[in-house]
Amino acid sequence: MDSVSPAPLHEVTETRYLNYALSVITSRALPDIRDGLKPVQRRILYAMFTGLRLYPNARYRKSATIVGDTMGKYHPHGDSAIYDAMARMAQTFALRDPLIDGHGNFGSVDGDKPAAMRYTEAKLLPLAMTLLEELRQNTVPFRPNFDGTLSEPVVLPARIPNLLVNGATGIAVGMATNIPPHNLGEVLSGAIYMVESLLRRSDHSWPDNTLDRLLDRYIQGPDFPTGGSMMNSSEEIRKIYRKGEGTIVLRGTYRVEGKSKVVITSIPYAINKGDLVEKIASHIADERLPQIT
Repeated sequence: MDSVSPAPLHEVTETRYLNYALSVITSRALPDIRDGLKPVQRRILYAMFTGLRLYPNARYRKSATIVGDTMGKYHPHGDSAIYDAMARMAQTFALRDPLIDGHGNFGSVDGDKPAAMRYTEAKLLPLAMTLLEELRQNTVPFRPNFDGTLSEPVVLPARIPNLLVNGATGIAVGMATNIPPHNLGEVLSGAIYMVESLLRRSDHSWPDNTLDRLLDRYIQGPDFPTGGSMMNSSEEIRKIYRKGEGTIVLRGTYRVEGKSKVVITSIPYAINKGDLVEKIASHIADERLPQIT
């Protein structure tokens, strides 16, 4: 039997808590900056790419097959968590640039949940291939899966800055992240500018005004999948990017048709459209909007 060694409680608590926090951060909650994916997302895409070969030109396969393959080989943490993550990567209202081509009911901006996994089908979108294709060239390290029978990539060899393009949300132990999505073309143009700026300088460092030039020339700010109009001033946007924290204020957009119609053309990100319609109807019924009947 191993001997029991006395240790100060505060030291043991600090060490164990840190180990637990790091485990949650790296294994579940937060994305990797290199490919912008959480472990469950990475494993779903890898399972679709390798074992199932669900390339963009392949036929759709049942979501239950994808979930089962992912859970059995790489992510033994329950089918519902895997299916929820998979469905989100197929939702055009959740991701700025979806990675999965979903066939069937994958939910809606009204808050409807996806149909059961036995009814829906999916395959990879071309954008997902930019994250996966270079796996064949052994450009990233691999590690054993949970039972040591297979190997999985530590990170995908992403050819686009997916963390900025699709953003990320995650709550870990003692920390959290909430990165907004951005326009793919703007991000790539900004990345090319940064690389060229780096190569032009003999000390291989970026100029002090790199951020200002990025915001002036290339990246206008976050670009959300459901549209909306940003209410922040340009100076507020600069401050948010400079400090890495802040609040983006979004407002829906509308147009007036004729004398009797107000058409809402976009709503703020992550707003439930069904709830919004109910609130508008409630305001009209309570005569809080006398101009609208």
